[in-house]
Amino acid sequence: MAGSGMRIEGGCHCGNIAFTLDWDGEPEEIPARACDCSFCVKHGGVWTSSPGGQLQVRIADAGAHQEYAFGTGTARFHVCRRCGVVPVVSSEIDGSTYAVVSVNALEGIDRSRLKMTTANFGDEDVATRLQRRTRGWIAHVEFVGRTA
Repeated sequence: MAGSGMRIEGGCHCGNIAFTLDWDGEPEEIPARACDCSFCVKHGGVWTSSPGGQLQVRIADAGAHQEYAFGTGTARFHVCRRCGVVPVVSSEIDGSTYAVVSVNALEGIDRSRLKMTTANFGDEDVATRLQRRTRGWIAHVEFVGRTA
């Protein structure tokens, strides 16, 4: 995986779910969206993405990885069973995987670069939600070590 921009590493607390995000370009600010869905509120979910970037997610122990979905079932929260952190959310849309990563799971990033906003997607129908994800989520996603 190679990108022409900023490389960001991240992952869960214990290292079981790790990721490398090759950001498209070198942003002055990193958008950080605090989702107001019930799951994100309870877990402090704040997400970012680089639609033109590339994401590789590595799962060291597939038995300690769990996917959780609720509501429309169109997003999969990747939960580490060991430490409880949710570093990545993915969505399968028309045969492609899209994803966002947790800004709380980023490593080595100056937090002053984060541009915090809130996000409310509760009024979206499923088609609108999936269209938004294809435009705004990371479109080049690879999982290594993921269970089916």
